[in-house]
Order: sequence, then structure tokens, then C-alpha cells
Amino acid sequence: MRALLLVLLLSAVSAAMPALAQVRGVELRVPRAFGYFLGDLVPVQADIRVDPGFTLQRPSLPKPGPVTYWLDLRSVAIEERREGDATLIRLRLTYQSFYAALDSRTLEVPGFPVTIQSDGQEGLTTATVQVPAWKLGVSPLREVQPERRDDPAEYLLPDGRAPRLDPNPATAAALTLLALAALALVPLARDRAWGIFAPRRGRPFALGLKALRRTRRKTAGDARDREALLVLHRAVDATAGRRVLADDLPLFLDRHPAFRGQADDLARFFAASRRAFFGRETEAAARTLPLPEIETLLARLAAAERSA
Repeated sequence: MRALLLVLLLSAVSAAMPALAQVRGVELRVPRAFGYFLGDLVPVQADIRVDPGFTLQRPSLPKPGPVTYWLDLRSVAIEERREGDATLIRLRLTYQSFYAALDSRTLEVPGFPVTIQSDGQEGLTTATVQVPAWKLGVSPLREVQPERRDDPAEYLLPDGRAPRLDPNPATAAALTLLALAALALVPLARDRAWGIFAPRRGRPFALGLKALRRTRRKTAGDARDREALLVLHRAVDATAGRRVLADDLPLFLDRHPAFRGQADDLARFFAASRRAFFGRETEAAARTLPLPEIETLLARLAAAERSA
């Protein structure tokens, strides 16, 4: 009978040992244990070490909200990782104190339980871990009985003196940068033929592009198509310094090699011009070289003109 009781006792102890070995330790860390004022945030780190295979049941964590009448839990963050032969569950909790202390005192922050679990071959195993309570030292924002003064205004501290900033260096720097930006616009305006640089010699294709865009807004139909061809004709003639016909195109490209890349489109232009002005086939000319393609050709010729 005694032997049977001893066997049962050993079995019960061996069955309880895994449950005791599931939790290896709980450690709390705070930046400091005292010197907290009304409204301060208090970060707390709770390290729970458990056997490998155990994880935290997240629904068992405390929910952000009021803990006591003077303390709120603001947030909870979780980190789990393997550390040696154990699993580390790290809880980062942020509390906020609302205790209006009249003197320095120590308050107790209540602990809370969490549940860990392991899903093994024998089924789901759970255990409860108690995060212990800890102490928090709070301090008053002001004296309870300050020294008596005749004038109540003497209880107030004087306003701090802020250094006066001199705006002149910043103003001078801003004006200098503005002047440099204005100077940088001059070569850009000259390159793009803006403003007073628009009528200068050497940019007939840029001027033609602007004239074509004005034509598109003012006219329509066959008149607009013929005027677009004339605009391009005038730009080619101004660049060559003489009238340029279709047969003169190879000579024009020899004298102005910057436009050789547009040789095919210029040939189509002269073919469309011949149909429009000599064959009176304006619609056919528009199909040969539509107005959008004339504008694109002028833009490419203006770009080549600038690069040259």
C-alpha cells in the first residue's frame, strides 16, 4: 500500500514539474522610481522568460484605458524572440499619471496576469504569468505652503528673456539670392526667346512656333491649314536668308546641318505645300502633313536651332 502511494506521489510531482518550469522569471524595468509629476508618461518594460515553444496569448494583455482613478494605461507593445534556451516575451507599457500630489509620496501600480500557451503533440498547454505590482514615486508641482509674501505677484516667476534676433542678415541673404535668380533668368530667357529676346535674329523657327500657335487660336478650316504651311515656309526662308523651294532642300540642309535630322519631315512639308498652293488640294495636303505634325516639326526645328 505504501509503495502504491509513493508511486502516485512521484507521478503527481513529475506531472507538476513541467507546469512549474514553464515560467522562468519576470523582470520589471522603469527609467526611475521617483520624481514623476502630474501628466507624466511612465514607460515600463516587463521581461517574461518562458520555456521554448510557449507564446503569449495576446487577448490576455491589459487593454489601454483607466487602471486606477489616478493612472491610465496608454499603450502596450509586444516583442517575442528566442534568447538562449528560453523564449523572451517583452512587454513595453506606457502609463500616464494623473495624481495631483500635495507632497512627495510612493504609490503602488497594480500588477496584472497574462496567459502563455504552447501547442504541442499532447495538445494545448496554458499557464498564467503574474506581472507583479511596483512602486511609483510622485512629486507635487508646487509647494503646499509657500513663504508668505505681501504682493501676490511675487509668487510668479519673471518671464524668461529671449535673445533678440537681427533680421538684417536673413533679409540681405534673401535679396542676394533673389538677385542671383533674376540674373539666371536672363540667359534662360535668351535661350528660350522670351520677352525682349523674342524678335532677335537667329531664331525664326522659335518665332514660327509662336506664330503657329496664335494661328491655331484665330483661324479654322482650310485657311488655318494654309496659314500653318506659310508660317513654316517663312521660318525656313528666314533661316536660309532666301526663298527655299522643294528642290533647294538638299542645299539648305548642307548649309544648315543642325536640321538634317528633320530631312524626311521637311520633304513631306514641301510635298504638302505643293499640293496645297499649286494643286489646290488643301485637304489632301492636311492629310499628308496634319496641323499637329506641323507644330511638332516646328518645335523640333526650334530645339535644333537653339542647340546650333
